[in-house]
Amino acid sequence: MTSSFPASFADPLPSSTTRQARIPLVVFSHLRWGFVFQRPQHLLSRLARDFDVFFIEEPVFHEGAARFQRARQQGGVDVLTPFTNVRSGGFNDEQVALMKPLVADLLMERGIVEPLVWLYTPMALPLVADLEPRAVIYDCMDELASFKFAPAELLQREDALMELADVVFTGGPSLYQARKDRHPNIHCLPSAVDAAHFAPCNLDGDALESTVAAELHRGMGHPRLGFFGVIDERLDIALIEALADARPDWQIVMAGPVVKIDASTLPHRPNLHWIGMQRYEALPHLLAQWDVCLLPFALNEATRFISPTKTLEYLAGGKPAVSTPIHDVISLYGSAVRIGATVGEFVEAIELTLGQSVAERAAWRAAAQSLVDNCTWDGTAARIAALLGAYVRHGSAEAIVVDQPPLGAAPVIVPAVEAPTPMAAAILASVEPRTAVS
Repeated sequence: MTSSFPASFADPLPSSTTRQARIPLVVFSHLRWGFVFQRPQHLLSRLARDFDVFFIEEPVFHEGAARFQRARQQGGVDVLTPFTNVRSGGFNDEQVALMKPLVADLLMERGIVEPLVWLYTPMALPLVADLEPRAVIYDCMDELASFKFAPAELLQREDALMELADVVFTGGPSLYQARKDRHPNIHCLPSAVDAAHFAPCNLDGDALESTVAAELHRGMGHPRLGFFGVIDERLDIALIEALADARPDWQIVMAGPVVKIDASTLPHRPNLHWIGMQRYEALPHLLAQWDVCLLPFALNEATRFISPTKTLEYLAGGKPAVSTPIHDVISLYGSAVRIGATVGEFVEAIELTLGQSVAERAAWRAAAQSLVDNCTWDGTAARIAALLGAYVRHGSAEAIVVDQPPLGAAPVIVPAVEAPTPMAAAILASVEPRTAVS
């Protein structure tokens, strides 16, 4: 079988003769690595210290034969983007049929057998059967079925994944409560923070990001209210518009990509600034420009289970936050975040925050720092590694991970099992054939 990787990405990797053999971790994600830097990137870049991580994204359309494009990320994660001639997106059945040989090719070239398999979307479940996984992990970070344009069969796929997964993680307490009775080995692992990245004391005023942030805010008065994140159906756009109208002396800065909604429908006011997607490295410098941070989420099906990662990032950056009454924000961060359910309450919460006395701000800082100190990505990744230890120990790493040759060379392959394992048979039975769920 020929290489699935273009030659430009075929950089040599260390072989098992120069490094300790490690367990492979194959990940299927509906989120792209190069999109907003969030939970998958934080966790997997840390787990890559102990595992060989292969992050497989949703396909991208292109004319020609199906292939993988590979990019080695800082930290050691191999990101694989499938390019296929199927126009429909996601891990649908047409795409899966083209991706299966690509994944098989990847396993052969890398000598991957019995990997840990990690899913962020149940839609990728049909790709798992051929991997003969030693364990299947489901990191349920969102209620994907409630999102705009969710596939009709997603609920059925998730039911099957919950049955087959060895361990399930949830991205917050709301998701945990909704699923805790559906799996015997489920763990609530809320969003965390890279505190050092956002700490104001670590900002480099001479950095390019600092210069860009200052330029983006040039001419804006204070107070400045800021938001960073994806701008989609989860945001209460009407609240943002009403906030701008209620206090035209407040500058509102909205940073992030516009997804699944028409950008032309976003409101425009002299004090409302849509500055587009910003790099993760730039976010602390944006925070330095703001006085109060916003969590202006709508209360709808898409936000019923969200646990916004940005909450702790705001707090780690030394900035107070005001939120609509999102369950996980209240239950996890209520000691340091003000809540406003209506436009009037939201405005009042911001006014109270801006008017804090020195003593009140000191008390807030202590509460915020306590939350930040107890919710780090390093701590969450360490807990995950410990939970995965049982599946790593069931076989010797040396017996599982074999020599990893440069791409294009003949790999050393452990003989494959000819008959489907019970896991593979169960996966195939659970998703093929299927009936769409409306």
